[in-house]
Amino acid sequence: MTDGPVLLDGVAAGMTCTGRRNNNEDSLLIQRTGDGYLLAIADGIGGHRAGEVASELATSVLSTKFRRHYLPSLSGEEIRDLLEESFISAHTSIEAEAEGEREGMGTTMVAVFIRGDMAVVANTGDSRAYHIRHGRILSRTKDHSVVQSLIDTGQITEEEARHHPLRAMITNCLGNSVLVDTYVYTLLPGDIVLLSSDGFHDFVAEHRIEQPDLDDQPLDTLVPSLIRDALECSRDNVTLIVYRHPVPVNRAFP
Repeated sequence: MTDGPVLLDGVAAGMTCTGRRNNNEDSLLIQRTGDGYLLAIADGIGGHRAGEVASELATSVLSTKFRRHYLPSLSGEEIRDLLEESFISAHTSIEAEAEGEREGMGTTMVAVFIRGDMAVVANTGDSRAYHIRHGRILSRTKDHSVVQSLIDTGQITEEEARHHPLRAMITNCLGNSVLVDTYVYTLLPGDIVLLSSDGFHDFVAEHRIEQPDLDDQPLDTLVPSLIRDALECSRDNVTLIVYRHPVPVNRAFP
């Protein structure tokens, strides 16, 4: 494990660990940008530590683009556009660096910008974002993967996908064939946005994140606890970010 979770303003916590791998090709980003929060996870692919380079480059480009171009006056649609532009810029930067031992490197990335009660999500690859309310998953991003295509065509079930021999094969990523999906979540007090790399969600069943302790447990203990669950069986790097939407003082859940 890492030394401990990265915390931000009491509303977000993230953590990454190498697990059973020799090096960690996951990167995470947790930052306040203007009047909002920018959170992201990238999971690199490629030999000779190239995946690590690709994931770090992706989160760095995303961070820089938002620091330079985000304005509080941007509409939700403009924030979505900025996320998409950031993903494409990261894709271009990775392509430019993919030479020699780094040829063919790439990375997944899932990111969310949260401002007020709006969460704008962008995704390419099979890292995920979940929107959770009162212990129930309301929505999640769709993987860009071979097994997701098999699910969509009715050839396998969601449960079969978790154990399928092709579950690690992605169809889109930054640095290769890029496709960016976007989503918008409307948040209520107490809602959770959870981001994860496949080292987490491929090995931890969704019912584990549909538990009451996600609503009540402090984030600095919740995130390490969830990662420990993954490490019991995961053979991959494990990265997780949990954002919990604040509950106004003296106001109960709706």
